[in-house]
Amino acid sequence: MDPVQQVLLIVIAVVIIFLMSAIKIVKEYERLVVFRLGRLIAQKGPGIIFIIPIVDRVVNISLRIVTLDVPTQEVITRDNVTCSVNAVVYYRVVDPNKSVVNVEEYRMATAQLAQTTLRSVAGQAELDELLSERDKLNQKIQQILDEATDVWGIKVTAVEIKDVVIPEGLQQAIARQAAAERERRAIVIQAEGEKQAAQRISDAAQILSGQEGGMFVRLLRSIPEIAHNKGNLIAFPLPMELKHLWGGITGKGGMNSPEEGETGNGSEET
Repeated sequence: MDPVQQVLLIVIAVVIIFLMSAIKIVKEYERLVVFRLGRLIAQKGPGIIFIIPIVDRVVNISLRIVTLDVPTQEVITRDNVTCSVNAVVYYRVVDPNKSVVNVEEYRMATAQLAQTTLRSVAGQAELDELLSERDKLNQKIQQILDEATDVWGIKVTAVEIKDVVIPEGLQQAIARQAAAERERRAIVIQAEGEKQAAQRISDAAQILSGQEGGMFVRLLRSIPEIAHNKGNLIAFPLPMELKHLWGGITGKGGMNSPEEGETGNGSEET
C-alpha cells in the first residue's frame, strides 16, 4: 500500500470517528445540556443532536420522576417524645440548565435537603399530629422542598410520611388511653340510653294510667311474654275488676277523678 492510500485511510477513519462523536441520540425523556468551551449553550433534545467533538461537553439529564426514599430519622417532637420517622419524596427536573449550573449533584443535594426538612417539620409537630395529621405535614414538607429546590430547576411533586415508630412503652400508654376513652364513651352512651328509656317508660305509664282499660291491654300483651320464658315461673293474673271493687270499698272510683267520684256517689244516693 502506497503512502497516499495510507493517508486516505487515516483521513476516512478520523472522519468516521468525528461523526460518531458528533452525533448524539437523545431519548424522549432526556435532555442534553451543552457547554461549548466552558460556556452554556442550551439544552437540546430529544432526537438526533449534533455537537462539536472536543469543543463541546454535554451533560445528560433525565426528566422522569425520581423516587427518593428518605432514610429513617430520629426526631424529638415538640412534646418531647422520641420517635423515628421516614418518608418518600417524588420529584423531577423541569429545568435541566439550572440543575447542572446552579447545583452540584442535584440528586444528593435534594436527598440531604429532604432529610433535614423532615427532621425540622417533625420536630415542630406534636406526636398526635404525626400520627393523625400526616396530610398536613406532607403538604408542609412538600412546600418547603419545592421552594428550596426551585432555583435548582427541580419540582417536588409529592411527599409522603411512610411510618412513625414510637417506643414500646409509649405504645402501651396510648393503647390504655384509647381503651379508657372507648370505655368512657360506652358509659356515657349507656347512661344516655337509660335516661331515654326512663323517659319513655314514664310517658307510657302516664298514658296507661290515664286511659280506661289501658292496664288490661298491657296485661294481655305481658302474658305471652311471660309464657315464652323458660323456667319454673308461675304467674297469677288478677282480674282488672278488682280495682273497681277496691275503689267501691274504699270509696274511691278507681281511675276516676275526685269530682267524678263525688258525682257518682250523688247519683247513687238519688
